[in-house]
Amino acid sequence: MLYFARWKLAVILAVIVAGLAYSVPNVVPVEQRYEMRNDEPTDTPRGIWRFLPHDTVRLGLDLRGGSHLVFEVDMEEVRTNRMEGLLEEARVALRQDPAIITPRPAIVGDDVVVRVNDAADLDPAYERLQSLSRPIGNPATGGGTQRSADIVRDRDENTIRISITDAALADIRTRTVQQSVEVIRRRIDASGTTEPTIAPQGDQRVLVQVPGESDPQRIIDLVGQTASMSFHMVDPTVTIGADGQGRTPPGVVIFPQENPGEPFVAVQRRALVSGENLTNAVSTTNQSGQPAVSFTFDTTGAQAFGRATQQNVGQRFAIVLDGVVISAPVIRSPILGGSGIIEGNFTFQSANDLAILLQAGALPASLTPVEQRSVGPGLGQDSIERGQIAVMVGFLAVIVFMLMAYGLFGVFSTGALLVNVVLILGALTGLQATLTLPGIAGIILTIGMAVDANVLIFERIREESRAGRSPVNAVETGYSKALSAILDANITTFIAAAVLYFLGAGPVRGFAVTLGIGIITSVFTAFVLSRLFVAIWVKGAKPKKLPI
Repeated sequence: MLYFARWKLAVILAVIVAGLAYSVPNVVPVEQRYEMRNDEPTDTPRGIWRFLPHDTVRLGLDLRGGSHLVFEVDMEEVRTNRMEGLLEEARVALRQDPAIITPRPAIVGDDVVVRVNDAADLDPAYERLQSLSRPIGNPATGGGTQRSADIVRDRDENTIRISITDAALADIRTRTVQQSVEVIRRRIDASGTTEPTIAPQGDQRVLVQVPGESDPQRIIDLVGQTASMSFHMVDPTVTIGADGQGRTPPGVVIFPQENPGEPFVAVQRRALVSGENLTNAVSTTNQSGQPAVSFTFDTTGAQAFGRATQQNVGQRFAIVLDGVVISAPVIRSPILGGSGIIEGNFTFQSANDLAILLQAGALPASLTPVEQRSVGPGLGQDSIERGQIAVMVGFLAVIVFMLMAYGLFGVFSTGALLVNVVLILGALTGLQATLTLPGIAGIILTIGMAVDANVLIFERIREESRAGRSPVNAVETGYSKALSAILDANITTFIAAAVLYFLGAGPVRGFAVTLGIGIITSVFTAFVLSRLFVAIWVKGAKPKKLPI
């Protein structure tokens, strides 16, 4: 137990050196690690840091400062969209061969109302519309007993009423919030922000926390925009007044435009291509060096866009984003490659944000910011300082206890504990995990837990020594017999940390990360490293009696 092969010594040394290498950047000023430009650090490491780890621990919102926002999903818009979808599905179902002639279905209150001219068509229409009511959930897992729509006949008025069930509305609400979370996550991740917290809050709200973001309005603009884009042909025959009003023929609609020289544009309602056919969007520059956005369609979109531009050379088409025309260029030549460039009054930042919106996809419903808080870096620094004090006080208290209780062996455990803290910091830095206030609490808890293993070992050694065993035998027996208890205690705690990580969110996960890392490093330092210290002392001093 006290013999360490050379390869074991090499592994122990390598782990400690790696922990030190990843920990050191946290105490070296940023201007010494990165090249500076206009008193701001660049992304280029300087000097020896080009060959060594140079990143530091990522700080969470409560330590670094940033933006805390809560968005509410417009569920009324979701319900309206679903009603319009039911209306269109009803029209399609009635047109199937043989078609059932009815007046145009309409939305009346909370129902889609279908009225038939001939009472004999009421039952066939009812049977055909039954396909609109689908099971909710997966029948294979016990779901599917509830239906998505209620369909009721009214023979007195020759009408059929279709309404969305409460279960369907609840299912739509859940899926809408989940989809919103994923779209928001893609948008914020693409903006370069690290470790944001994005999670559902209640049944129709989404929590967004972005550490280090000093401009919450940019997050609101990036997240709150629906980003539903489509391409339409411009109708040049419509005369539009200064107030945006004008007489439009069927199938034509007037949209506002970002270009101040032409505030409104009349376009054909039918879209040539929708944003669903976009496969890629990146910020770039045009031939004049001005910011622009390059886009690429999938095969279906490329073919439709190619046909439209081939048939309308010399005419204008409009790119509409959330009901606003962002660009209305003239088609100079057919665009057959499935890609193009959106030009407008962009800055480099706005072009990049638009590319992120298009790449991440459209939100399923509008989002409204209902809560906004900014955590300043001053509060974050105060939290860091208080956390440092807490760590030092806890650390010193543990050291004093171990020295008073176990003397020289307490010195060995103190050395192992110091290395343990270095390894935790190095692991957090190397994994680029986010450190939060609960994470600091996890480190403090780990410091206390780290000496638990040493207490078990040292008490076992003390018992064996009192039983008359030699120092070497007492140490070997103490470490070997305490191992199973140490592993059992730490494995169960690690399982709890894993459950917190996978089921928790935000601060809970931060606590679980530091606790999980601390458990692994504690077992290494308390059992392996402290044993190495004791082995070196026993072999060198050859004591007749253990000072414990």
